[in-house]
Amino acid sequence: MEQLLHYVWKHKLFPLQHLHTSEGESIEVIDPGLPNPHAGADFFNAKIKIQGVLWVGNVEIHQRASDWYRHRHHQDTAYDSVILHVASDIDTAVTRTNGEQIPQLELHCPPQLAENYEELLQTDRYPACFSLIPRLSSFLLHSWMSRLQTERFENKARQIAERLEHCGKDWETAFFITLARNFGFGVNSDTFEFWARQVPLAAVNKHRDNLFQIEAFFFGQAGLLQELPHDEYTEKLIKEYTYLQHKFQLQPSTDCHWRFLRMRPGNFPHIRIAQLACLYHRSQGMLSRLLELSTLKDLRDLLKGGTSTYWLTHYSFGTPSPSRPKTLSQSSIDLLIINTVVPFLYAYGKHKGNELLCQRASQFLEELKPENNYIVRLWKECGLEAAHAGDSQALIQLKKNYCDTKKCLYCRIGYEYLKQKKE
Repeated sequence: MEQLLHYVWKHKLFPLQHLHTSEGESIEVIDPGLPNPHAGADFFNAKIKIQGVLWVGNVEIHQRASDWYRHRHHQDTAYDSVILHVASDIDTAVTRTNGEQIPQLELHCPPQLAENYEELLQTDRYPACFSLIPRLSSFLLHSWMSRLQTERFENKARQIAERLEHCGKDWETAFFITLARNFGFGVNSDTFEFWARQVPLAAVNKHRDNLFQIEAFFFGQAGLLQELPHDEYTEKLIKEYTYLQHKFQLQPSTDCHWRFLRMRPGNFPHIRIAQLACLYHRSQGMLSRLLELSTLKDLRDLLKGGTSTYWLTHYSFGTPSPSRPKTLSQSSIDLLIINTVVPFLYAYGKHKGNELLCQRASQFLEELKPENNYIVRLWKECGLEAAHAGDSQALIQLKKNYCDTKKCLYCRIGYEYLKQKKE
């Protein structure tokens, strides 16, 4: 497999002595070069001694040497800087565009490594590397988890950048959309994000001091005001939205597919929207305020929220229930901090070149308890336990970006698994 051959070359997992080209010239691999994720040769800036002469340039790798011609590299000047062609099967000589022959090295994947890799791909147990994890050093695991946490930050920062593009570089609007998405708590996340993009915040801001009007905006745009069981509150709400709809030329969404099946009433979209409306009402410049807060207690106090009086005795329109405050639980607040506040601190810190905000993002994760979900529990069963939310975010990154996509060759644990010798 060519991908595995790339891996062997990158990590120099082959005998480094007594190497020769297909023409019998001695080879010394000083530096295999840097992997090239873009068009062109597979590795660039490699340093190779051939017959005692140092060459600096690119390296191309194929399963068979003839693949050089099948990929038409002999007609592409971008490959003229290749100083060594590596293949498992040297079935032909290869040349540059000017006809000059390129030195070739026949390289094979070590049998034990190939066997270990096949195990990772074929095993039914998940994750495939479970047997090795308890034997790995805490230093190796800690450094890998730290790297994964940074990758998770970068992934979320890219998502925020996409939302920024959508809303004309308005950070407050991008924050609202992200916050709304995470108010969906998984089941309704996509629908909440779609809804938030339909909310005309410029218009809402003109009525931000009136919670009832914010609710009218929010519920109306969510498409939840059609065919309601009528009571005094809903009649007023419909009337208010009709007025705002005419004033701002609003169009209620018909594509918000809210889910209710097997959901606790406290997580109904109505309650979450009411909580968002209350939070938006009392938090002018929400993102700006959050950027100023430096303790978890302050963050939790701000996000605890609540609802208007109507929702104390309702979980949906027109159906009364026993009176109960509809504030967010601490576990829900902490999830909002992990998935909304922390990524925005990191993304905004990078945007402004403010390292303190990036450090605060990491600090918050280390102060929060690890998330309790099936991914974190799965890794715990394998011997990889999260100490804080930064670790649980790293474990989510590990599963989604490495295990689920079978990128074992790019995983630090996978690297150790491939190298292991078996009795």
